[in-house]
Amino acid sequence: MKKIRLIAFAILAMMWTGSLNAQKYMTKNGMIRFYSEAPAENIEAINKQVNSALDISTGDFVFRVLMKAFEFEKALMQEHFNENYVESHKHPNASFTGKVTNLQTIDFTKNGTYEANIEGDLTIKGITKKISEKGTFEVNNGAIRGKSVFMVTLSDFDIKIPRAVVSNIAEKIEVTVDISLQPLNN
Repeated sequence: MKKIRLIAFAILAMMWTGSLNAQKYMTKNGMIRFYSEAPAENIEAINKQVNSALDISTGDFVFRVLMKAFEFEKALMQEHFNENYVESHKHPNASFTGKVTNLQTIDFTKNGTYEANIEGDLTIKGITKKISEKGTFEVNNGAIRGKSVFMVTLSDFDIKIPRAVVSNIAEKIEVTVDISLQPLNN
């Protein structure tokens, strides 16, 4: 009974402070693309099932990516990616938890494009690394579009490339993030 009261109180508090929800933005269908340019072939995969949330009052920023949702041009590439490289059966998600560090320079109430500095923890294949990257937030009539392009070194996340295909996969992969965030109360 005590738990039910606590939950009811939390729900009422959230309703009472509904204006605070305008500070939180989210999406369930963001896009992450990775691209490997190597001598033998280029590899590209796109994932459109990216969950992300941003609290514009604190700068807290999170992502969660289902690894099996990456789509490749060739089914065999997708199979190797999931079974051999990221072992998605053991590590089904990748995530990022961090913060916008230059929050004071971004006016989320005014249309425009703003440079963003993002720092936090990137977890792939159960390994977490600190990262610091740049991106942009484009504010347009209450919606926020976030974009970034950065490099990820495979060995940092214990992703091993077999010698037989070392010329097919780059050691550093270009990652592109493109998300459209909407206010949580919509």
